[in-house]
Amino acid sequence: MPAAALKPKPLPTQSTAKRPVLFDSPYAPVEKRPLPPGRPREWYVTHNRRLKAMRLAIALLDSGVHMPNQARNETIRDTAELIGVHPPSDTTCHMVRALMRYAR
Repeated sequence: MPAAALKPKPLPTQSTAKRPVLFDSPYAPVEKRPLPPGRPREWYVTHNRRLKAMRLAIALLDSGVHMPNQARNETIRDTAELIGVHPPSDTTCHMVRALMRYAR
């Protein structure tokens, strides 16, 4: 018998399951901490942009958009509306595609 036939089938993930997958442990969001003071304004802008890009990239991957060329600006902005964040700028959309590209 081939070794692949003996390997157990992996459990479905949230993005591949027919129904929502329940977490094993109770989910509690990470406690927010204030950003460190004294940095230049550009640092805060870039930091928040990266966080937004990560959230959007995760939402796109969960919705079935797996390739950066599938994630046009309109698709990213529609996803932002679905998850309840402000529409991203062109720079943030570019960053989302870059995250999707380098995560592969």
